[in-house]
Amino acid sequence: MSDRIITAHRPRRLRRNAIIRDLVAETRLNPDGLIQPYFVCDGSDIREEIKGLPGINRESVDKLIESIAEDMKLGVKRVMLFGVTDRKDEQASSAVSDDNPALRACRELKQKFGEDLFVSADVCLCGYTDHGHCGLLENEGVNNDDSVEVLTEMALTLARVGCDCVAPSDMMDGRIGSIRQALERDGFTNTLIMAYTAKYSSAYYGPFREAAQSSPKFGDRKSYQMDFRNTKEALVELELDLSEGADIVMVKPALAYLDIIAAFREISSAPVAAYNVSGEYTAVKLMAQAGLGDEKALTLENLTAMTRAGASIILSYHTRDILKNGWLND
Repeated sequence: MSDRIITAHRPRRLRRNAIIRDLVAETRLNPDGLIQPYFVCDGSDIREEIKGLPGINRESVDKLIESIAEDMKLGVKRVMLFGVTDRKDEQASSAVSDDNPALRACRELKQKFGEDLFVSADVCLCGYTDHGHCGLLENEGVNNDDSVEVLTEMALTLARVGCDCVAPSDMMDGRIGSIRQALERDGFTNTLIMAYTAKYSSAYYGPFREAAQSSPKFGDRKSYQMDFRNTKEALVELELDLSEGADIVMVKPALAYLDIIAAFREISSAPVAAYNVSGEYTAVKLMAQAGLGDEKALTLENLTAMTRAGASIILSYHTRDILKNGWLND
């Protein structure tokens, strides 16, 4: 053996074994920052697995309450609701009707679980319009201001049934300010707004659109969702949402936009959320099913990357599996 190298710097000392690695870990995934999404549909006694989202179901309100009650035993304390309905029209009437399954679910969940469960709900029109766009149409284009009126009423309706947090995902201009003003005017001063601040027009949404039955019938959403080539535009959206009254700002998707999460964390005065979207989730599930990767390792690496980038809140379909399998306890 040649003369031993003498050096003061051996970074591997801090990697020598698991107990040391855990001691000096710079990023720790916080289970209290995880939100589990759910899809709630019309009808009763319905629970059907979503083809594109293994392990995730569309459920009627009665079955959803049963599922959430069981998930709460695992440690799920924060949920996001997405309504799924066949009752669609040009004006998205069912978005603000008493029969909206998300509204019904929110009301019943808060009555049953109260402050033990944080209930947030998506505010968007794509699941309620017969054309599948996120706003009302005018000459086959989305009319921003007319859409904001309905979105604002939808958010108010959710607040009235006890929703803790409304989450506008439509990307219409001015909707955060309109919703905040309406909430304040009607006395819902404690209702949080989690703004989908930088929601990019992404190829990673495919499984979600099948789950929510919300694919556009024509065209695409590039006139309102963001261009994935842009960064500065996201910072403009951040400034606007914060000035208009957002309590939490979100980046969606997460993995392809870690730089945007990091930029938000650097300058945002509000907590930064990341949406670990359906395509990211399903890719992990399919790799694991094919024996091409370890599901736990893939999941924790992805969510830790989002945390490392600056997200303190993560919406993830993996939340239930993480808690059920004790992946953060090892």
